[in-house]
Amino acid sequence: MELLSQKEFFLGEGKKDPAFSARDRINRAPKAYGFVTLSPLVELTPAGKLLISSRNKQELFFRQLLKFQLPSPYHKLGRNCSEYCVKPFLELFRLIRHFGHISFDELQIFGLQLIDFRKFNRIVSKIEKYRCEKEATSLNYNQFKQHILHKEILAIYREDIVRGKIKTRENKKASLEKFISTKASNMRDYADACIRYLRATGMVELSYSGHTISIVPEHRADVDYVLTHCERKPIFLKDTEQFVNYIGNPRVPALLTDDESLLREKLQMSFPEEPILDKMTLDGLKTHFDELVNKRKAELIKLQVSSLKSYREYEDIQALFDKIAKDRTLYDAPLMLEWNTWRAMTMLDGGEVTANFKFDDFGRPLSTAMGNRPDIECDYGNFAVAVEVTMQKGHKQYEKEGESIARHTGKLAEEKGKNTYCLFIAPNINPTVVSHCFVLHKLNVAQYGGRANIIPLPLNVFKKMVDDSYNAAAIPTPQHIKRLFDRARELAKQNDNDKVWYDAVLQSALDWLNIG
Repeated sequence: MELLSQKEFFLGEGKKDPAFSARDRINRAPKAYGFVTLSPLVELTPAGKLLISSRNKQELFFRQLLKFQLPSPYHKLGRNCSEYCVKPFLELFRLIRHFGHISFDELQIFGLQLIDFRKFNRIVSKIEKYRCEKEATSLNYNQFKQHILHKEILAIYREDIVRGKIKTRENKKASLEKFISTKASNMRDYADACIRYLRATGMVELSYSGHTISIVPEHRADVDYVLTHCERKPIFLKDTEQFVNYIGNPRVPALLTDDESLLREKLQMSFPEEPILDKMTLDGLKTHFDELVNKRKAELIKLQVSSLKSYREYEDIQALFDKIAKDRTLYDAPLMLEWNTWRAMTMLDGGEVTANFKFDDFGRPLSTAMGNRPDIECDYGNFAVAVEVTMQKGHKQYEKEGESIARHTGKLAEEKGKNTYCLFIAPNINPTVVSHCFVLHKLNVAQYGGRANIIPLPLNVFKKMVDDSYNAAAIPTPQHIKRLFDRARELAKQNDNDKVWYDAVLQSALDWLNIG
């Protein structure tokens, strides 16, 4: 744990109880999904080794999630536990495929109740009823959703409530209201985790606003194949050795892409213009397919960039920024903020703008950037700009982001060998971050590339900069953004008060195209 915590990609602290923190990183998902075994030694399974070496991690995650089951030798049910009999992700794929799409709220309220595959039709009926009632209700949607959620929680935990077992770890006193609130929050966290794992398979996609999840059209046949061929009932319940070999085997269950004739059909449908050699082996066909997918992804991202530079996405970008700032129901707001800021920077003032978050196979945002690089890197020829964004607020904004933004800027400056600046963007900027950035303008720190020129911007000010760019008589150039950083440096030299400095910087940002 001590070695891990020193790595730049490490998230968290792990200082209070390093042994617990280390165990926590291996005895949950890595073990449950068959990537590690913990006894007699902690070691990688064949699936774990493939996770490290494989180029196609999506296929691996797809197989491993399909095998996750409750109960199992890893998950033995207690005396008072509900009767589980399910492979959760297999049934979630089935649920999504049945409806075509399900919303995040439907997954949270009803999908998580699918603890027995034999209750599938009952859950389907509940969702159908929910959709009908939603159309008929006079309540606004949020009121309606909360009413149904609370109603379901009361039904799920009826026995606990009747027995008075409603204390939560956070509160010593029993409170039904707090009990319901805690369960609702837990259900939201579980639904969020489910979607993240489902997305790791590459088989599903989120709607633009992130409110619904559906099967990627190109992968419907893949999902239909496993829904037809995968055993729904948990297996090897009393044979730990067989279960360990099964869950750690990266070759099972069989997928559509393991059938050479079906894979050739998939290739022909997905890439009809590409020739497929008759002599290709199954592994060769898989490699060829992966290469074509990556080529298509690069082309789709290139088309996005072209569209962005022509300002065709301006209204869409501003509308999404408004959603990020105001709409609490937006799924994965941190990812949406990274993606939309990349779109805005690409459109804003030229240069080569690189996103470090991950794109899916179709050029859509998949997951946020790793912790060892800036979220976005902009190369403007004779200088560079690191862009960091966050949804964190309050003092946590400084604790989570303060040191890393300076470190990432210094690292990028060292790599580029040129003057490097940084924009730090958040819905609201905490005063501690302002003070930190002001001090960095004053101090010469080698690790940060000298006097780190970092400008923290609230989202509304950055939106105004984007708006100015769109309405300008001429397309802005990289020099316009450099002048803003130069002004911030001059203002830091002229002032010894961080608040005075920051107010002046914001005023300059609001008129950034007219800085002399």
